[in-house]
Amino acid sequence: MARLADYFVLVGYDPGKRGSGDGQGQILQRFPEKDWEDNPFPQGIELFCQPSGWQLFTERNPPTFFVAVLTDINSERHYCACFTFWEAVESAQPQSHPRNGEGEEEEEEPSSPVQPAQLFAPKSLVLVSRLDHAEVFRNSLGLIYTIYVDGLSVSLENVIGNLLTCTIPITGGAQRTISLGAGDRQVIQTPINDSLPVSSCSVALLFRQLGITNVLSLFCAALTEHKILFLSSSYQRLTDACRALLALMFPLKYSFTYVPILPAQLLEVLSTPTPFIIGVHSIFQSETQELLDVVIADLDGGTVNVPECVHISLLPEPLLQQTREALSMVLDPELEVADLAFPPSTISASSLKMQDKEIRAVFLRLFAQLLQGYRWCLHIIRIHPEPVIRFHKAAFLGQRGLTEDDFLTKVLEGMAFAGFVTERGAPYRSIDLFDELVAYEVKRMRTEEGNKQKILRHIKELAEKLYKNENPYPAVTMHKVQKPTEGCHLRLHQKHFPRLDEGTVQWIIDQATAKLQTAPPAVKAEKKCMVPSGPPIAAIMERNGNALANSARRLEVVRNCISYVFENKMLEAKKLFPAVLRAMKGRAARHCLTQELNLHVQQNRAVLDHQQFDFIIRMMNCCLQDCTAMDEHGIAAALLPLVTAFCRKLSPGITQFAYSCVQEHVVWTNIQFWEAMFYCDVQNHIRALYLDNNEENHTDEESAEGPQEAKSALEIASEQLRLWPTMSREKQQELIQKEESTVFSQAIHYANRMSYLLLPLDTSKNRLLRSSGLGDVESVSNSFVTNSIAGSVAESYDTESGFEDAESSDVANYVVRFINRFVDKVCTESGVTNEHLKGLHVMIPDIVQMHIETLDAVHRESKRLPPIQKPKLLRPNLLVGEECVMEGLRVYLMPDGREEAAGGNIGGPPLLPAEGAIFLTTYRIIFKGTPTDPLVGEQVVIRSFPIASLTKEKKISIQAQVDQFIQEGLQLRSCTFQLLKIAFDEEVASDSAEVFRKHLHKLRYPQHVRGTFAFTVGQSPKQAMQPKAKEKNPSLRTLSKNLVKNAKKTIGRQYVTRKKYTPPMWEQRSSQHFPEDNEDEISVSEEMDRSTLTPTTTIKPSDKMTINHLVERACCRDYQRMGLGTLSSSLTRSKNEPFRISTVNRMYAICRSYPGLLIVPQSIQDNTIQRISRCYRQNRFPVVCWRNSRTKAVLLRSGGLHGKGVVGLFKSQNAPTAGPSQTDSTSLEQEKYLQAVINSMPHYADASGRNTLSGFTSAHMSSSGKWGSIRASGRMSSYALNMEIGSRLAGKDLLGAQHNGTPSEASFLRQHRASLYIIGDKSQLKGVKPDPLQHWEVVPIEVFDVRQVKASFKKLMKACVPGCPSTDPSVTYLRSLEESEWLSQIHKILQISVLVVELLDTGSSVLVSLEDGWDITTQVVSLVQLLSDPYYRTLEGFRLLVEKEWLSFGHRFSHRGAQTLAGQSSGFAPIFLQFLDCVHQIHLQFPMEFEFSQYYLKFLSYHYISNRFRTFLLDSDYERIELGLLYEEKGERKSQQVYKSIWDYIDRLNKKAPVFFNYMYAPEDGEVLRPYSNISNLKVWDYYTEETLSEGPSYDWELAQGQPEHVEEADRQDTSAPQTKRKIIWPCYDNRSRVEPDAISKLLEELHNLEMELGQVPERWKDTWDKVKASQRTEARQEGSRTPSSLLMSSGLSHHRRSLGVYLQESGVGSTLNLSLDSDTSSTSTPSSGKQGGRKSTSTLYSQFQMSESENRSYEGSLYKKGAFMKPWKPRWFVLDKTKHQLRYYDSRMDTECKGVIDLAEVESITPGTPTMGAPKTVDEKAFFDLKTTKRVYNFCAQDVQLAQQWIDRIQSCLSDA
Repeated sequence: MARLADYFVLVGYDPGKRGSGDGQGQILQRFPEKDWEDNPFPQGIELFCQPSGWQLFTERNPPTFFVAVLTDINSERHYCACFTFWEAVESAQPQSHPRNGEGEEEEEEPSSPVQPAQLFAPKSLVLVSRLDHAEVFRNSLGLIYTIYVDGLSVSLENVIGNLLTCTIPITGGAQRTISLGAGDRQVIQTPINDSLPVSSCSVALLFRQLGITNVLSLFCAALTEHKILFLSSSYQRLTDACRALLALMFPLKYSFTYVPILPAQLLEVLSTPTPFIIGVHSIFQSETQELLDVVIADLDGGTVNVPECVHISLLPEPLLQQTREALSMVLDPELEVADLAFPPSTISASSLKMQDKEIRAVFLRLFAQLLQGYRWCLHIIRIHPEPVIRFHKAAFLGQRGLTEDDFLTKVLEGMAFAGFVTERGAPYRSIDLFDELVAYEVKRMRTEEGNKQKILRHIKELAEKLYKNENPYPAVTMHKVQKPTEGCHLRLHQKHFPRLDEGTVQWIIDQATAKLQTAPPAVKAEKKCMVPSGPPIAAIMERNGNALANSARRLEVVRNCISYVFENKMLEAKKLFPAVLRAMKGRAARHCLTQELNLHVQQNRAVLDHQQFDFIIRMMNCCLQDCTAMDEHGIAAALLPLVTAFCRKLSPGITQFAYSCVQEHVVWTNIQFWEAMFYCDVQNHIRALYLDNNEENHTDEESAEGPQEAKSALEIASEQLRLWPTMSREKQQELIQKEESTVFSQAIHYANRMSYLLLPLDTSKNRLLRSSGLGDVESVSNSFVTNSIAGSVAESYDTESGFEDAESSDVANYVVRFINRFVDKVCTESGVTNEHLKGLHVMIPDIVQMHIETLDAVHRESKRLPPIQKPKLLRPNLLVGEECVMEGLRVYLMPDGREEAAGGNIGGPPLLPAEGAIFLTTYRIIFKGTPTDPLVGEQVVIRSFPIASLTKEKKISIQAQVDQFIQEGLQLRSCTFQLLKIAFDEEVASDSAEVFRKHLHKLRYPQHVRGTFAFTVGQSPKQAMQPKAKEKNPSLRTLSKNLVKNAKKTIGRQYVTRKKYTPPMWEQRSSQHFPEDNEDEISVSEEMDRSTLTPTTTIKPSDKMTINHLVERACCRDYQRMGLGTLSSSLTRSKNEPFRISTVNRMYAICRSYPGLLIVPQSIQDNTIQRISRCYRQNRFPVVCWRNSRTKAVLLRSGGLHGKGVVGLFKSQNAPTAGPSQTDSTSLEQEKYLQAVINSMPHYADASGRNTLSGFTSAHMSSSGKWGSIRASGRMSSYALNMEIGSRLAGKDLLGAQHNGTPSEASFLRQHRASLYIIGDKSQLKGVKPDPLQHWEVVPIEVFDVRQVKASFKKLMKACVPGCPSTDPSVTYLRSLEESEWLSQIHKILQISVLVVELLDTGSSVLVSLEDGWDITTQVVSLVQLLSDPYYRTLEGFRLLVEKEWLSFGHRFSHRGAQTLAGQSSGFAPIFLQFLDCVHQIHLQFPMEFEFSQYYLKFLSYHYISNRFRTFLLDSDYERIELGLLYEEKGERKSQQVYKSIWDYIDRLNKKAPVFFNYMYAPEDGEVLRPYSNISNLKVWDYYTEETLSEGPSYDWELAQGQPEHVEEADRQDTSAPQTKRKIIWPCYDNRSRVEPDAISKLLEELHNLEMELGQVPERWKDTWDKVKASQRTEARQEGSRTPSSLLMSSGLSHHRRSLGVYLQESGVGSTLNLSLDSDTSSTSTPSSGKQGGRKSTSTLYSQFQMSESENRSYEGSLYKKGAFMKPWKPRWFVLDKTKHQLRYYDSRMDTECKGVIDLAEVESITPGTPTMGAPKTVDEKAFFDLKTTKRVYNFCAQDVQLAQQWIDRIQSCLSDA
């Protein structure tokens, strides 16, 4: 029983305490006046009666009632029910007015005779109680007020006395009627179970006020210990809201500051640092604004404001979602049916009281789900004298799979949960609704998940129980309490509340107390029982499948591997080992490992040999490395006993245990882990202690009952607790004694264990424990006992021992401190006596010291162990003259992001990662090693690239092997598409890795070209620069010096400032045109050495020699081949040649980057050239580089213009000319120059004046009379047309425009064909006006600059060799390839080249003048020649082309390849590589036109950056001469084996083996190639993607050939097994061309071997091949068939001249089908073999045929169609359109207007036809076919049978598709 009310207090306004602020209250009377012993009087009640301050008011307010809650020092809550009413104040002196009324009233006083306005002061009746019966308090205080106000004839003292002496039962669901002696009656119901909170309607109201989401976030904030503040203008509501929040938190109890109504005077409490739940009246809202970390809930406004700095962790999903749904079902049942057409009429929410319980049921379910299985993680450490229980948080989170969850982690760390464990952990107590729910209903909640009806039913059931608990008796007898009459508080003359007589009240109280003492004590029998544990977490979690994620197969692997280790089958174990390490990622596999290892421990000890020990350690380490410090899965805990069991003998008497090798894990430094382990062990021992007792007593019974299930520790504890009261005193003492000694012995055991794992093997290294640091351990501990005692003992100990400072002391002391802290903590919590604790503290340093001594011996011995054998380092093969700079560093080669070699999804053996060594030589970086995967074992893996091709080097850190720690590594990327991603082995010191990097950098960027490998080869690398080492040919040397001197002299002041090698300066010159250049120009020409300018026939002797050398250069040979003037004619000035070879640049005075001999028009003098050259960037004036032998059109190249020059010519004529007339003269000379070029063209010279039509050779003037009509339509602006070409190349489409009304296709065959086209950069040609008088025309196009090429290439490398597989699934290979835009650049170059080819082929000359004339210009010019002239498609011709256009014309190889230190910043720009890629694309499309193979192109791509040869070094001939490179070859060639020129090397190799030869080579005479350039027709070059790991790149031929293949055969003889011819070829490993050569190579090789065997001198392969081809031809002739173009072509492949598609020969019109650059339309018809007869106008090329979008062309071509009745056969262009399902025809290919449509739906049949009258004669009769439709029959005829068949098939397939 308990008192209903403890105190009755009367509080009133205190008139004496006024002045500054508000008034104050004072306690007028309190009953009883003496405090109860069990319940002292709470302080500060007067503050809470008027929470917003005591004030006087000018009118009477109606009485108010609310309940405030005070918490005392023992955290007991006191409920203060305040009933307040107002009384008039005797205003004797007006000063007593409070501030709010003062001013106005004093003014009024004298003026009005009326008595001053009356003031009213509040007075409160307060009941203080420990029970929360708000309604009863309201009624009782109301009754007292009624008696006073209505003057009832009842003694107030009696009523108050009765109220204070009334006692009621606390719980148990009793019903008690009370009366206060005023004719009243009240019924009090007590809750059945007082552990469940009572909420009446408050929870439902809270949800009404704030809504679901807001309340949920408040709920989470309260649980995660945030500060919460409620605001409302109603005190009662504040109390209700706070009560509701606490009710929601059940079964957790809130243990921080809880003040539902905070008085104004105490507002500063809000800035307390601890969490709280507080309510404040809304008038103080402004004061709460500056609280930064408080969640504020405004009950009246329904908002919850969470400050920015506060992060509330919400419930974990899916619980959050489920809770929300459940709440909305309860609060808003209409929501479910809101969309129904016929909503049920009956749905309505429950009554408020019921709704309140339903909401609480939802939260109760939520807690049951959150905490399910919590009892399985309780550790009971002591049972007697009272239970000590700990919760194993890590295990709980781990088993629930919620370690990452913020919310649950915070809740478990919180105070509320600590209280929960203390209160509910006990195994033997009375249980309530929550215990039942969490034990029995979890399964049900799992199964009902997602079923709304069932969930709702469950909620309603729980709500019923909760309701029943609060209202055990449904039919409550009516209360009868008098209420005051309406409006009584407004009575004017109300007398004051009387002073009560203390004596009377006290007498009533005393009497009642005496009566109670005589009465027998009412003992409430508590129903205690064993708390049910519910299903273990594992059983619950199985449904989630987390535990089952690991397949049984993996566990099988783990088990097998371990049994192999213990059976000493080391090879088997080694094979399984990588799989085991991979499996260790899964939790199940780790558990399995610990269980398996456990089986192999006998009598706490397992001695292993070294290899076994090593395996076991690696497994343990791998197992532990994925464990967090929390060890939530108990892996470290399971391994702890094992690491002290496994050991190996190092020498007699010295044993090394496993723990010395697994210390590197954070988990060992986490004190929480040790605590949990300790408690777990203690629990097991205590359980054993009691089990043993039981078994002694009950042996006989058990045998009868059969085996019982093993009891859990909690069950045993609960049994013991039940028996405890019945035991004798001695028995109790004995048990306490036993338990304590158990704990004590465990503490000693753990002190040992901790010293094992914390002391490093080498204790001399003063290494503190891991970086994680054992900081302030108490702060992170998960114990709930105060640390004060523990702390005090530990500190006293530390001070005695004399080492305060952990940092400075050695490891031993640090470990001692750590163990001490631990021991203090656990022993204090487990109730070990202080004497014992002191004993422990004395022991610990000795334990640690002893252990250190053992470790020293172990460390000494373990050092003597031979290290585990690592594979021996394999030496790489080196080239002649290649030297090792750094010996091998042991490294691991990691996969580079390509899947092929790593096994991966593609399959195949995992060649990488491989272990081996990295070598640095003067030429290459080489990795050589073997795969780490033992299953691939014997293969050798080599990856290497030339140092010169290194583009990026960065440090990385990688984990090389699964079981090892992170290592430092390097990632080296090369532009030969190799990537070395290496991790240095532990044995490689980091400084040697640094040395490696330094050397690498030095070799990559030598100071000067002389430092590159091509020069240093053969020298020992020490003396990199040897002065005067090579003076073998003095005459030559002096000659080149001479040359350079002269050049320097002639260049004059213009070049004075330039240092010898500063390529970056050139960049600048081209980008910013220095004004000083222009001003100097006049003076420069004066200073020039006259001898070089005047064309003289007398040449100095030294010059003669130069010229002889120049004549031998490639250019000159080529000029002679094309008949562009011979040198002699140039000197004797023969006038009949239009061009001459000029020696104006022989001293490289005019243009440094040009060759010495140039071809210029005959009529131009050398001194003019001197002047013209200044208009062009880098002085690169236009020179001829090729002439079309048929049309005599020439191809010229130059640098871009310097803003004046041709552009000047085109600028509008009347613009004022700037500067002196010098510029005009230059322009004129330039015009003259261009005119001279035009005049050189024969047809121009013949035709008088401007009849440009003669430009079209008769081949174009086809019989169809089209030209006349065009002529009549008037001249049109050719310029505009060309603008169009340019803009289309620049990617814009202007095709739609029609000029002057003529049909657009005709305008392309326009009559005015310029004789010279200048292809220039759009950006330079801005503002150019067409000038009709000129004979040339400018085609502005947009090109990409070098920067874009660099960027694109970087992306291309990233795409082909990513470095690491991308984690983002959207980044695929093709995607990144497209983003690199490499192919679109290739497309652009090809497109421009094809345009130029077309123009040259139609007889116009072309000048390519882009950028500085040495990048894109070179690419375009070389491609044009390659496409136009078959000579350049031979090995010899291609060499000549590269020497002429790339080397002589000064492509800056050194600068673009960043070959020296100077170029380091500008980076690598693969201009030449891009050209080779273009050649590769053409090669793919015309495989029969090239003498060289694809391998030849790859070979060049590799070696032009490798610096192995000198050919591609330096930026121009001038620089090569200066270094003495060009002419030394003759003298030296014999002396050295090393080839300096790549061409010599290729020649040599080509003689030996057919690697560079293309067997498909079958050229047609005069073939001009026009490749497709659409991106869809381009292929990614396999040079970028393929690699051969067996030998490294195969481009250093000696190295690849150097590996003899006979070794294998020798091995094979041993095996008696039948021999097989099968070979396995791995695509990324083997060199396919060598392992599996093509048939012809194989035959040639066999011939060679046979000849060797016969002892003949073998014939050269080329001779053999030629013989075979010749004999093949003669045979074919005898058979009389048509002559095949070559051996391979006789197989009927002739129409596959182009790899993609068929030739369609058109008859009638003498042109061929032509495919445009951009046409995506057809891939079957192709350009024919451009012989002159079958030439078609360039129009098709210009139009770049883009059909309007609406057309889809599935197939198209030309057919003859018989007209309707009596009409002739006509050729028409037919288009088959699958999408529209029709066959359309046009007059010609160019026609845009459709002439007719045949709907395929109407077609009935398609049959072979017969020729009718008027059909074409030449056609085979099988080429006719008829198409029968419902309306008529169409007769068709194709060019040949094949074509007809193709058309028939296409149409048939369309019909069948339909």
